[in-house]
Amino acid sequence: MLHGKVTRVDWMNPHVFLWIDAADASGHVVSWKVESVAPNYLQRVGWTKQTVKVGDTITVRAFRAKDDPTMAKSDSVTLPDGRVITTGRAEDEAKFGGTK
Repeated sequence: MLHGKVTRVDWMNPHVFLWIDAADASGHVVSWKVESVAPNYLQRVGWTKQTVKVGDTITVRAFRAKDDPTMAKSDSVTLPDGRVITTGRAEDEAKFGGTK
């Protein structure tokens, strides 16, 4: 889990990226690049360009990349209001049938 402030959002193909400043186990702030799925997929599961904004403090459930210690693939995001939203999982395709 990464918890921190969003510093940048790139909403473009082929994937949406979020940059998050999150404290590591020793309290040092680390800038993370978090990869999501394609913008059209996020839109199908309910995202808009305003879902996550620069300055938001969010929690991201993510899996660290094997070849970059500060990059991860997101699974879900907990928004400032407490809502948990998906960022693209296999079960989403079954739940939403590929459209929303």
